[in-house]
Amino acid sequence: MEDATGSTHGCQNTSTPEEDMGLDDDFGPSELGTKKYWDDAYQRELEVFKDIGDVGEIWFGEESMGRMLQWMDKAKIPENAAILDIGTGNGAFLVELAKHGYTNLMGIDYSAASVELARGVLQAEDLTDVTVKEVDFLNCSEELKGFDVCIDKGTFDAISLNPDNTSEVKARYVQALRSALKEEGFFAITSCNWTKEQLLHRFSEGFEFVQELPTPCFQFGGKTGNTVTALIFKRLH
Repeated sequence: MEDATGSTHGCQNTSTPEEDMGLDDDFGPSELGTKKYWDDAYQRELEVFKDIGDVGEIWFGEESMGRMLQWMDKAKIPENAAILDIGTGNGAFLVELAKHGYTNLMGIDYSAASVELARGVLQAEDLTDVTVKEVDFLNCSEELKGFDVCIDKGTFDAISLNPDNTSEVKARYVQALRSALKEEGFFAITSCNWTKEQLLHRFSEGFEFVQELPTPCFQFGGKTGNTVTALIFKRLH
């Protein structure tokens, strides 16, 4: 993820497509893929928020939120669309969605501290109609259904660093996503670990690629690449 100053955390892929050795290569295990890491991180942010009102980091920076909102405007996502923020963190994106006029919002996170923090941030903005739940997306069974749009900013990155059964975890993520989305529903993902080609491969079954959103580029050694990838998919039958 990335804060508003542009620093990245847990991002391991800045390769160009030509450099991809495998479409679904796993990264080495990392504490960034563990629940304990995020529990501890959001507990610290929660304490800071309670002390001084600082909401903490914004994943991938404010630019990423604006990029997603611009796509939603162009795609004419209705204001009453059911929208799920997967791995909501501090709830900053839920705040922006609500301020943008969206009225049917839910954020989930498997960290209790994250959920408490997000609820506090929303309450401070007087946004009491936004739902935030403590839910493990990989084990949500039938709890999450009927969403028009699912948004992921860094959560798939984090679970890809899980030290245990990484391939199984990624497969379960795709299954959970298909279960949560309505047919023809949209999935918007922002990633700093996976390239466009790798994400197209991972979400090739059951999803149709819609478009790539523009993200900052870098040039090195005569090649051009992206430090962040943002893609839109549509759920098929």
